[in-house]
Amino acid sequence: MYELFVGPPELDAEWDDRGIDGVNRFLKRFWNLVMDSKDVNVEASKEMIKERHKLVKDITTRLESFSLNTAISGFMEHNNKLIEIAKKAGGIDVETLSTMAVLLSPFAPHIAEEVWEQLGHEGSVFEAGWPTYDENEMKDDEIEVPVQINGKTRAVISVAADISKEDAIAAGKEAVADKLTGTIVKEIYVPKKIINIVMK
Repeated sequence: MYELFVGPPELDAEWDDRGIDGVNRFLKRFWNLVMDSKDVNVEASKEMIKERHKLVKDITTRLESFSLNTAISGFMEHNNKLIEIAKKAGGIDVETLSTMAVLLSPFAPHIAEEVWEQLGHEGSVFEAGWPTYDENEMKDDEIEVPVQINGKTRAVISVAADISKEDAIAAGKEAVADKLTGTIVKEIYVPKKIINIVMK
């Protein structure tokens, strides 16, 4: 796995024992995530489902372009994110862990096979079929939008991703109410980007 991780296959790579230690730490973190979660019976949260679909898309697209080293580094990033989610939720759901095992199997077949069995599956992880992703499951429920007065950011608010213009502007004005000292001449909302209140 280290040889795949160290760099693009078309380039020469310099062997570094520290890199092996890094890959070993990652595999241990993944193993511990599975072992800490497998008997907890955690129900999948929206955050877990979103991260699962992001992981599948990330690994699939990188494998399709033969970017094996970035696929592994991407898996490491998602694994860290899921560890943080697990700390809040008490674990990760079995479907997400099973998906992770399938995605890891081309790079670390032995540990992927063992994880697959530990999660209660029969047969081999290589018979499971490659997971698919849904773009809709990756959408954010909430977004952060800066609120500006005359082009200068005065606050950042969290709003629903599909918030209407009227509600966004109302929320923005409420967040900077103490700074609205002049006459409002224009209210601008660029969806998912910015709220700007123009005053004179």
